[in-house]
Amino acid sequence: MKYYVIAGEASGDLHGANVLREIARNDASAEFRLWGGERMSDAVQTPLVKHYKTYDYMGIVEVIKHLRTILKNIAFCKQDIAQYKPDAILFIDFPGFNLRIAPYAKSLGIKTFYFISPTVWAWKESRVKTIQASVDHMFVELPFVKTFYETRHNYHVDFVGHPLLDSIHAFSPKYTYEQFIQKFTLPQKPIIAVMPGSREYEIRENLLTMQAISHNFSEYEFVIAGMSRFSKEFYTKYITASNVSIVFDATYELLSKADAAIVVSGTATLETALFGVPQVIVYKTSPITFYIAKMVVNLNFLGLPNLIMNEQIVPELLQKDMYSKNLNASLHNVLFSSEVRKQIAEKYAALREKLGNVGAAKRTADLIQKYLHE
Repeated sequence: MKYYVIAGEASGDLHGANVLREIARNDASAEFRLWGGERMSDAVQTPLVKHYKTYDYMGIVEVIKHLRTILKNIAFCKQDIAQYKPDAILFIDFPGFNLRIAPYAKSLGIKTFYFISPTVWAWKESRVKTIQASVDHMFVELPFVKTFYETRHNYHVDFVGHPLLDSIHAFSPKYTYEQFIQKFTLPQKPIIAVMPGSREYEIRENLLTMQAISHNFSEYEFVIAGMSRFSKEFYTKYITASNVSIVFDATYELLSKADAAIVVSGTATLETALFGVPQVIVYKTSPITFYIAKMVVNLNFLGLPNLIMNEQIVPELLQKDMYSKNLNASLHNVLFSSEVRKQIAEKYAALREKLGNVGAAKRTADLIQKYLHE
């Protein structure tokens, strides 16, 4: 079988890699054509058509700024699919792009699968019509999403569990705390993880404030989870305090050593929760983007742990509330209040139970094989 796979951003690359490995185990003759990142490429030893960093644009301002490039990539992708003639196409999250491609793929008679649903329950519910018309099988990561599709739109989906459970279950720390601080030349202090996002605009808007409060916690080292797609110089221009360091491509190692974390809203908030690390969720973007998003997004919470539990289990500081005084107070609370830390731990345990069991990648690959042979 020939599989065409499209993922965007780092998390899609990670989850895609796990599914691809399982597909390859199920189908010894599988061939792949990939839009994604290094993890997907390495998983099945296949070069990328394009790396996600060349087409992953998020936020209204960013999309408008790069609209010409986005349209060129969509046109190229359609042409490439027509030439490759895959038996199946697997879309992984990334709805702004993938839901432009899915109707075209369906029109060619290609079997279409989608792993990790777009957040249609929160905004752009009209996208459900596109999904119903162009996606043969949707694999969702959260139980309430299955309920949303099936009760509200009469569209059957498969709940496979959250893919982060697979990734974290597979993780085994390489270093003890002592080895970790030695390897990355960190001072021997307890650690606060600083996770400023995977996109340039997220880091640009949030990191300066995230690290600026570190002088109030001088007994801790604030350690930024850096990504090698950005240079060290890119991060250091936002560092103004002395007790701030950077480690690159070691997010899970960092979380396994952290006492608390400050995390830009996104997948990393759920990763932090699954590692059991008390956190403060933050998010700041351009005023225009935030204003428009606020008008169209129907959510009580932005951070994934709070959203999934439908209650604020960890603090969220969004846009105008994301400033030093607020962040300082919230971090102090999750660090030093034993009652707050106990409550967070209890809620994290309930959250993990709600997400189901490990094995999302295998269940997804098994269902793809089953549906392809029906």
